[in-house]
Amino acid sequence: MDIKLKEEKLKMWKENLSQLEEDLKVIMAKKGAAAQEGDLSENAAYTMAIEDADTTRVRIEEVKKIIKDLESK
Repeated sequence: MDIKLKEEKLKMWKENLSQLEEDLKVIMAKKGAAAQEGDLSENAAYTMAIEDADTTRVRIEEVKKIIKDLESK
């Protein structure tokens, strides 16, 4: 792989990772706020925050794997 292309891809994926990590912080703050609203079993905002956090964590792990693979080439 061309070194310049590899560097560009790494930069793009690292920026993507940073954004996902920031998104996760926001989601966790929303989860905390939703938890303050009372009964969690009937709290749609809390449930949605949990699902969003899980999805974001999976995406973070996928991006980390992509970065690791690129760095090993």
